[in-house]
Amino acid sequence: MNNNYDIIIIGTGSGGSTIAKKLSETGRKILILERGGFIPKEKENWDAKEVVVNGRYRPKENWYDKDDTPFLPFIHYNVGGNSKVYGAAMFRFRESDFAAVEHYGGTSPAWPFGYETLAPYYDVAEKMYHVHGKRGVDPSEPKTTMPYPLLPLPYEPLIKDLEHKMVQIGLQPFPLPMGVNLPQDHNKNASPVALENFDGFPDPTDSKADAQTSALNSALTNDNVTLVTHAYAEKLLTDESGKKIIAVVAIVEGEEIIFSGDIVIVACGAVNSAALFLRSANDKHPGGLANSSGQVGRNLMLHHNGCLVAFTKKKNDCVFQKSLGLADFYHGADDSTLPLGEIQLMGRNDPDTILWMAEKIAPGKTYEELKAMTIDFWLTAEDLPSPDNRVILREDGAIKVDYSRTNYAAYEKLKEKLKQVFVQLGEIDPDYADVQWGGYDLDVSGMSHQNGTLRFGSDPSTSVLDLNCKTHDLENVYVVDASFFPSCGAFNPALTIAANALRVGEHIANNVLANEIENKKTAVVVTM
Repeated sequence: MNNNYDIIIIGTGSGGSTIAKKLSETGRKILILERGGFIPKEKENWDAKEVVVNGRYRPKENWYDKDDTPFLPFIHYNVGGNSKVYGAAMFRFRESDFAAVEHYGGTSPAWPFGYETLAPYYDVAEKMYHVHGKRGVDPSEPKTTMPYPLLPLPYEPLIKDLEHKMVQIGLQPFPLPMGVNLPQDHNKNASPVALENFDGFPDPTDSKADAQTSALNSALTNDNVTLVTHAYAEKLLTDESGKKIIAVVAIVEGEEIIFSGDIVIVACGAVNSAALFLRSANDKHPGGLANSSGQVGRNLMLHHNGCLVAFTKKKNDCVFQKSLGLADFYHGADDSTLPLGEIQLMGRNDPDTILWMAEKIAPGKTYEELKAMTIDFWLTAEDLPSPDNRVILREDGAIKVDYSRTNYAAYEKLKEKLKQVFVQLGEIDPDYADVQWGGYDLDVSGMSHQNGTLRFGSDPSTSVLDLNCKTHDLENVYVVDASFFPSCGAFNPALTIAANALRVGEHIANNVLANEIENKKTAVVVTM
């Protein structure tokens, strides 16, 4: 194996795969390292017991919380990263998400640029990830002149009824922007794919527009791109000056291999990217790579996420329920001057979860009976950055996540708003009246939309990365996962990760690599 490359990309999630597709067009020799392997296409892909309960595709790896209690993080090490099992809701961040905003838990800091900087890259990312949706319905939607690439997914009868009655009580529900690449979208004579098990499940039909199917597979058609799987990036090595990374030390199926590269792009996920920087400490970087600010691993944010399940008298025969969103409370409510968050319909919960919720609400009923009387909602409120919420390494090298919730009041108030919505719905339709509620909230083990651990900014004393997501301290290291977020809004981050990866990839291609070629030409002229 020739271990010298122009560019090394670590990680194949939404950031790593998207920038790989962008940079594959440069013709440069690119190596992509992925810690896991390919998820096989097998019947267990859609087996709720195997996927949800047994965690078939999740690593058996202990992390530790702030009290040093071990937990199994809800993450995935495989080609395509966490996007292989994500829900594929592809939202643009709102204009307000780039500005300083007051919340119940404090101030969400502004980004160093506004929405308009990412807007053109959102346009490209929506096409790349086959986003279905409809403009002009969501009251929080940011400005754009571009229509969605594809029409919204059709509502099933219950969702049509719910949307109609939500409008009647003054709400503005909208079709979720969903990243799916369906054969029927492109060919009316193709056998259609019927979506069902989706959130949390891999998709053996490849209809889910994940990072592998939408970006990485395209990059790998180029001869200049090499993917090495089961390759754990153990640490990054600097030159003697400490200003430049010269190699990546990887453990490939148990064997240590050193890969050298001119540019290194890190996209391991916010926790693991920070851990890689911390593991790579040396004499020039005693606190971890690129950590002159002391911010590496700090400001970890996890969206406040959870599920509320409405047990109603309305019959729910939906197969693919994840199609409707509600952002009326994103910037506040009639009883809240501060932002609350957003609500989505989610895929149907697995049998074990619904039976557990129903133990006191509807004991003795079968899963099929419960499924027909339940409507599943997913709620998201914004987490706020705190330097005390951080990723550190224990003495044994294991990852410790020292994290406490911030701004949780917004999430609790959002749950109450959804319950109030159903009180109003019950006034116009008795089948929505007298709802009983089940649900759960994700804790630190959920690792929900992890971000913020290598924040970007213009001031090297308060940020790890510059505005191009290059480390302030090292001249050839970039980060393109959600680590760069200075704040996280309350919408799913995947499209923003992809848009930013396109932005950074464009910078590397048009400025870094182009300048390198010009410098070489100049050197040739001078020596002639």
